Amino acid sequence: MARPPSTHPTDGELELLNILWQNGPSGLGQICAALRRQRPIATTTVATILKVMLEKELVQRRRSAHGYVWSAVATRKKAANGMVRKLVDSVFDGSAGRLVAHLIESDQLNEQEREELRRLIDSEHKSEP
Repeated sequence: MARPPSTHPTDGELELLNILWQNGPSGLGQICAALRRQRPIATTTVATILKVMLEKELVQRRRSAHGYVWSAVATRKKAANGMVRKLVDSVFDGSAGRLVAHLIESDQLNEQEREELRRLIDSEHKSEP
């Protein structure tokens, strides 16, 4: 039995979303030009990825005089929340605390980031009844 399609963006889709988040609504040519600053990619490949993203409701398109203009439907925050939730569920047995512990123990956070975590935890603790 086939696995249901993921609603989370793939690495390639995330690459396109980042362009749309940075540049706003863009035509296929603009998206391709931005991608090609990073690596070579065929226009047909980008068009195919955009079509899949449209089906996943990650992007939307509208007609213009020069073809379609594509824009992100998914926000950066929504995409991040979904991807982090998937990571926590699949790698850390659903425990966000294990993820944070892993980041701290593996020296993934610099001192400024650790301090920000302390502030967030302290402010959350103070707001509890």
